[in-house]
Amino acid sequence: MNIDVQSVTKNFGSFKALNDVSLKIQSGELLALLGPSGSGKTTLLRIIAGLEWPDSGAVRFDGQDALSLSVKERDVGFVFQHYALFRHMNVFDNIAFGLRVRPRRERKPESFIKNKVEQLLELVQIGSLADRYPSQLSGGQRQRVALARALAIEPRVLLLDEPFGALDAKVRKDLRRWLRNLHNELHVTSILVTHDQEEALEVSDRVVVMGNGKIEQVGSPSEVYDNPASAFVHDFIGESVALPIKVDGSLVRIGGRNIGLDTQGVAQGDARLFVRPHDIEIGQLGDNALEGEVLAVRRFGPTHRVDVSVPIDGGKATIEAAVPAGHEPKIGERVGLIPERYRVFAA
Repeated sequence: MNIDVQSVTKNFGSFKALNDVSLKIQSGELLALLGPSGSGKTTLLRIIAGLEWPDSGAVRFDGQDALSLSVKERDVGFVFQHYALFRHMNVFDNIAFGLRVRPRRERKPESFIKNKVEQLLELVQIGSLADRYPSQLSGGQRQRVALARALAIEPRVLLLDEPFGALDAKVRKDLRRWLRNLHNELHVTSILVTHDQEEALEVSDRVVVMGNGKIEQVGSPSEVYDNPASAFVHDFIGESVALPIKVDGSLVRIGGRNIGLDTQGVAQGDARLFVRPHDIEIGQLGDNALEGEVLAVRRFGPTHRVDVSVPIDGGKATIEAAVPAGHEPKIGERVGLIPERYRVFAA
């Protein structure tokens, strides 16, 4: 099902949660709404679900006015961060709940429900847990039950609100890979709300980066990581080093020195240079390099991270750069830093 969000605005008192947000969600895709707390992503999800109403704007499901429909009529499945399972029901009955509470004229025979639940138990890989209660399950198992329950009603849209936020890092990583594989089988239009950038980049077909109630960028995971559209996106997605600079005609000046970097069309005046640690080459001192003193060397998985103090206007800044093991400089050594890939944004 296609979803079309048109110029949606939502206020909570004086707080503008969504500010003229428009977004087209394609049928069968897994879209991630990514942003910090307060960016508006959960509010947008709840408006799509029918749990909140906008102050203005429209939401359409396959061209139909969704705002005129109740939550039930929208036919959405919802998975929450904290599972929301019925503690007095076992796994089987939790999954079957949505099918059993349908009006009598819409309700399927119990034999159909039994077969449907058994299929879902196998689909989410918990077939042996049907008779257990939520208290007897791990967090990851509970979330699989919650997802199976949402899928039982065969929703047109699956909405996932921070579904793995309450789990530890390893379980989250395992479950998000599993969710991606599951989506490849089902192709139900899915919207995932998360503040975890790694989760959004790994799982989704497209990422919507939100900040302060607005959409900052929409694109594939590669597009938003490699070509951030704004300083906000660059700073939020992945690791970034941000340096205050001045654009002087065709020159970039840092700490009073001209550095041989492209201004990328930014107008003259104050600006900021963004670069990721793994895109900084540490080498010899030279005219086209930032000059700095090594403050610390730390192990970071297969690489080392080097903290280098460099002069900037008004003081000093610490730049973190990544170097392969065995090539790290010594503490106190003066080195040159050359950004290989970077972005310049107006301040």
